[in-house]
Amino acid sequence: MCGIWAVFGSEECLSGLCRSAMKISHRGPDAFRMENVNGFTNCCFGFHRLAIVDELYGMQPLRIRKFPYLWLCYNGEIYNHQLLRKQFGYDYATEVDGEILLHLYDSFGIHKMASLLDGVFAFILLDTASRKVFLGRDTYGVRPLFKLNTDDGFLAVSSEAKGLIDVSNATDSPASLVPFLPGHVEVYNLQENGKVQSIQMEQFHSCTKEPAHAIYDTVAKLPTGCDEETVKSNIRSLFENAVRKRLMAQRRIGCLLSGGLDSSLVAATLVKLAKEEKLPYPVQTFSIGSHDSPDAIAARKVAAHIGSEHHEVNFTVEEGIQAVEDVIYHLESYDITTVRASVAMYLVSKYIRENSDSVVIFSGEGSDELAQGYIYFHKAPSPKAAAEDSIRLLNELYLFDVLRGDRSTAAHGLELRAPFLDHRFTAYYLSLPEEIRVPQHGVEKYLLRNSFKGLNLIPEEILWRRKEAFSDGVMSLKKSWYNHLQEQLDSMVNDEQMENAAKTFPHNTPATKEAYYYRQAFEKHYSDKAEWLPHFWMPRWIDATDPSARTLSIYQSDKIE
Repeated sequence: MCGIWAVFGSEECLSGLCRSAMKISHRGPDAFRMENVNGFTNCCFGFHRLAIVDELYGMQPLRIRKFPYLWLCYNGEIYNHQLLRKQFGYDYATEVDGEILLHLYDSFGIHKMASLLDGVFAFILLDTASRKVFLGRDTYGVRPLFKLNTDDGFLAVSSEAKGLIDVSNATDSPASLVPFLPGHVEVYNLQENGKVQSIQMEQFHSCTKEPAHAIYDTVAKLPTGCDEETVKSNIRSLFENAVRKRLMAQRRIGCLLSGGLDSSLVAATLVKLAKEEKLPYPVQTFSIGSHDSPDAIAARKVAAHIGSEHHEVNFTVEEGIQAVEDVIYHLESYDITTVRASVAMYLVSKYIRENSDSVVIFSGEGSDELAQGYIYFHKAPSPKAAAEDSIRLLNELYLFDVLRGDRSTAAHGLELRAPFLDHRFTAYYLSLPEEIRVPQHGVEKYLLRNSFKGLNLIPEEILWRRKEAFSDGVMSLKKSWYNHLQEQLDSMVNDEQMENAAKTFPHNTPATKEAYYYRQAFEKHYSDKAEWLPHFWMPRWIDATDPSARTLSIYQSDKIE
């Protein structure tokens, strides 16, 4: 996890704009570099580094002697870089995983380069020989990227929008500041004066497509067939491989553990593989909540079962409320459920940074979208409708859960890794018949749960624990976190403001005082950027007035003793 930043076509690269690049310094607290491009005085790169691999040669923009005309700034991890290096016989100049981008680009061009990458990434690649600039982002947008274009050929790029807000305000020409679409690459022509012109934008991968890199994967040849045991075995094999490849790090690895199915499977598999790989430290797990929260209770049980070094963070309602504005600033979003859930994730990440040496943090993001884990899937009118909504949720992850996971951890210089969003795992899971992926026997994510049944990887009561949203489970069953938020924030917005809400905020008009408060805080930092969020996250196929699962008529809780 790092912070990347670049401008093309600016008259004041290193002086006036440097302060904007510093606004994403939290993403890379270990080192910083700002560098002009040789021969292009109007182009420069900025890089904030979080050192995970190759501490000696990991600074960027990355350049190697073999390709003196290529400049690369990227944020991410390429898990199959060694496999590709061996397959094509590349001679590395560094041990940086991202060096593979330079070799693949030289061999195959930008589109195939991107499609061969197994990992998460956002990149800016400059080819001064062909006078091209390339931007790209991973399939699910696990790594963030924003771009700012103006009508007169200026381009600025940043890991987070906050690194471009001042740049946008300083431009004389109309500017468009938007998130870069996941799974896409864009090509720009670079003129003599550093100005750019977009000439191509195309998708290189989608969640339903078998990834091109799969032919080099050690588990590429899975048993075929849809009989139950084959499917369950393949799910286990792919998931374990997804966790294993993400062990790539020279910094300590930890795991967020809410006590739900997803984070518990990740933590248990991580602990198992860490022992097999003989990592020189015990895996640390981290949970957050009030002492009597269902998540905290369940997390204790899982940690004891798997033998992790467990840390439990307690926070008060007052501490949570005080963090809301900072959370919205880092999120760059005002989505209601995203803000609610991010407060706890932001606070536990703060604890990790201040009280441990874990830097690479595993988490369970993506499972609910992939495996139909939200309880509203019980109301899907058909398996086909459920499958289509699962794909919709996956395509929108970069607006909601993946955004929450990245920004909440990155705010404190941590790197998030999400095994459930592994390309091979998601492609296989989505290829299975629609009717076996829906909730069964009154239980959501039944197929995923059943695949790990009887293995004692995690306690059986956790394996079959009903879905509890992170934003709900951090407080007691008697009173949800969202209830505390509503009580506290209602006094901060008056009735007149609510009466004029549609006029004040015509896009995604807030329907509650809580939502109004979030929107106000967002506008303070990102005025007139409300359209970054196309719509609020809300349950489907059920009469829902709030995104919290606990407000739905079909909600049932599990009591963990």
